[in-house]
Amino acid sequence: MLPLMQMLNVKCRNDNGVEVDWYILYKLPNVKDGGLSYLYMDESTGGWRLSTEKINSRSGALANTLKPLLDFYNRKTEGFGYMLYNDQPPDPYKAPSSFGHSKGVVMLDRRTGVWLSHSTPRFPTYHSKVFWPESGHANAQTFMCKPLFKFSGLQLMYIHAYSYDSDIPKTFHDELRCVAQRSCYPKKKPWFREKMLTSLNGRPFHSFAKYKRFGDDLYSGLIVNSLNQDLYVKSWGKMRRPLPSNCSIPHHVYNVEEVQPLNMQPFSDTVDHSKWCVTPGGSWTCIADMNREESQMDRGGGAICTNDVTVGEAFYALIKKHEPCTDRKPPAQHT
Repeated sequence: MLPLMQMLNVKCRNDNGVEVDWYILYKLPNVKDGGLSYLYMDESTGGWRLSTEKINSRSGALANTLKPLLDFYNRKTEGFGYMLYNDQPPDPYKAPSSFGHSKGVVMLDRRTGVWLSHSTPRFPTYHSKVFWPESGHANAQTFMCKPLFKFSGLQLMYIHAYSYDSDIPKTFHDELRCVAQRSCYPKKKPWFREKMLTSLNGRPFHSFAKYKRFGDDLYSGLIVNSLNQDLYVKSWGKMRRPLPSNCSIPHHVYNVEEVQPLNMQPFSDTVDHSKWCVTPGGSWTCIADMNREESQMDRGGGAICTNDVTVGEAFYALIKKHEPCTDRKPPAQHT
């Protein structure tokens, strides 16, 4: 039997190393400070605050949350399991495009765990305590840490996440072991899955996951139909075949082109690799994996949504400019 403190160390942790129920980070692009500054928000902050840490700091929220994994590299801890997945993994791995466009970290102990979803290529680095890749400096990125309770891995199976590093004990769910081994994916319709996840403090999160055979945009083809509100979507601004803002559906989907955090200079989607969406006024916010791009209609991916108004208002206030709808029709859903 593991000591109690050892069993309970897998948690979302803030810049002070204190356990929090969830948090969201918005790493800022490399404008003046080297691209290592980030905004931080959890249930106690009442919205965004600029962290005094750097994203690669060994005493920041990411390092504090990843500590069980980084310690595990030095000494394997009984009852601990993890999986790292990324469609742009660190060397020497290469992810085939048949896998989902998704990035994240799953860590578990015998009682609880965390799911750290994010948008950063090659993060975290492979088997290194220097977890932040230098390539991550340039662009803005988002991170969302959510607690896990009875997590089976089925959402990641629908996303078809590309696992590049894992150690999942046999005592954990078979579905998660299967995803970690890159050996399972959905075999029948429906090609999407919605799941309500609940934090240890009782906060609900709405998880959306789509397999590549879903054949439609994550936002205009799935999320907007469930939330039944317009969506403002922030995705990467350097795509080959971006999907236009879509007003041909009952609830419209608009592309966010420029954001302005707090009292800072605005920055465009060409230096913002984050993926998120928010409803008007901020009743719903989702931290997502995917861009609004034609080729990603045929890839797996997902989003975690919360109907926390404080979170939503913080994201909605970021929007400086969005793309209006035009007469250009979006591509038809693939079959």
